[in-house]
Amino acid sequence: MTDNEASLSHSPPSSHRREATLTHVELTWIEKKVEHWLRFGRRAEEQILDRRRSISSFTPGSVFGFVRWASNDYGTVVSRMDIVRAVEAGERHQTLPYVRPGGEILLRVDSWPKVERVLQAIDVIEALGVEPADAAPDYWRHLHNRIVAGHAFRTYTREQHDAWLKRRSVAP
Repeated sequence: MTDNEASLSHSPPSSHRREATLTHVELTWIEKKVEHWLRFGRRAEEQILDRRRSISSFTPGSVFGFVRWASNDYGTVVSRMDIVRAVEAGERHQTLPYVRPGGEILLRVDSWPKVERVLQAIDVIEALGVEPADAAPDYWRHLHNRIVAGHAFRTYTREQHDAWLKRRSVAP
């Protein structure tokens, strides 16, 4: 048996290969203590672990908004939002707590006032009739850069979205 034949005979079942290509996000909800939730995104799979925890999985290329908040006896200790693009197996990516293996981070903000600004921007996108997961990745990068710098940001527009859809349709 050649090395190639040996490696082929020991390849994992297709369900395991599919599992390896998904990006998994661990969600937790312990009221007023730990709240990790998705603001948007199209789940490929969801696994309920118990009444407080679940794992949502996303296919490569999917974009999702992940909010993390935690407090202790003295107040809020973590308030963060990340907008992430799930990556292909083997593709370069950034690590992120509670996200396996990680993803391309399009936006990352810390502190509730900044998270709130992102949530408001998402509301505007939805008011256009656009699913936030379908918005142009460049817009999330723009929003990240402007909020982190403390500057005003441009509002996402229908024209910008239509241009993104056209660009995506002709991209290789």
